[in-house]
Amino acid sequence: MLFDERPKARREDLFDRVKEVSDVIDAIDKGRPIIVLSGIRRIGKTSVLLVALNEVNVDSVLIDCRALKENYGRRELYALFSTAFSSKLDKLRDVLKGIRGVSIMGNYVELKWSGRDYLSLTELFDKLNRRRLVIALDEAQRLRGPLANEIKDAIAHAYDYDRNLTFILTGSEVGLLHELLNVDDEESPLYGRYYHEVALGRFSVDESEEFLRRGFSELSISVSDDVITSIAEYFDGIPGWLTLAGNVYAGTRDLSQVRETAIKIAMSEIENLIRVKERTSPIVARRYETVLRCIANGSNSWGRVLRCLEDEEGSTISSSVLHNIITNLEKLSIIKDYEFLDPIYREASKRLKG
Repeated sequence: MLFDERPKARREDLFDRVKEVSDVIDAIDKGRPIIVLSGIRRIGKTSVLLVALNEVNVDSVLIDCRALKENYGRRELYALFSTAFSSKLDKLRDVLKGIRGVSIMGNYVELKWSGRDYLSLTELFDKLNRRRLVIALDEAQRLRGPLANEIKDAIAHAYDYDRNLTFILTGSEVGLLHELLNVDDEESPLYGRYYHEVALGRFSVDESEEFLRRGFSELSISVSDDVITSIAEYFDGIPGWLTLAGNVYAGTRDLSQVRETAIKIAMSEIENLIRVKERTSPIVARRYETVLRCIANGSNSWGRVLRCLEDEEGSTISSSVLHNIITNLEKLSIIKDYEFLDPIYREASKRLKG
């Protein structure tokens, strides 16, 4: 079903994305060591990943990095890997069995993260290299933090020596994902390593309209062309929003309710970002809020955003302060060139308190 809000796992449930799925499968078949699957939130990265993994003739393990907190430790990281390997124990039992630091307790895989039998990620990858395996790290930018270099060291080692392993990293905060890899920095463990990137773009208006027509048809609902065009134009080709819109409209037949539901979700996500910044400083959080609102209301250049921020603060603002805010918002894939990448985030930011 096209309007199923969960990530798709079968090609027949996935609208379009033929090229992207084929590109990922081809890269796996060629034994590429690192594949990066990038795109803004709700663009369909996880669906493309799942369909590709289900179709390729290679065993895989999927690690959902969203579960990691900002300052995660080795315990949390290894627990994440343990959960992922446990979910594929039927396929991986033979390769995991006998590895020092790995215990199989019923249907659960335990990884020793400290003590005498401590198992490093480098050692784990070397042992897994006994067979062809894809290790997928969903929302991999969440690996940034105190153990980032340790993880990158292990991936760099596997890149050089573990020819049976392919790593797929997905990320919706594209700037942070590229910053994690940091292949152009001589100090980075992954310096000079090539990765194959598959970037997902948004649907065209025509594709969005066809997606909506097919989705409503699957629900046996008749919807006018005007409504379909209105939804397609408002949500600007972002599949996740189109799916939400299809479901809400099917239940309410109210376009204003469709828009309001999406804006409330986006507002909640923006407020979460602001709360994270508040841990650093209430002043920093307030300035992020102001910059988002300024850009949402049409401040589309450095000078205009700076003027808007200074008017709000009633004081001069250091250029470095604004530079840091703009750079971070771009790394988070919220804005680019003083424009929102997601129109719903723009509408939500207009409502941020002054």
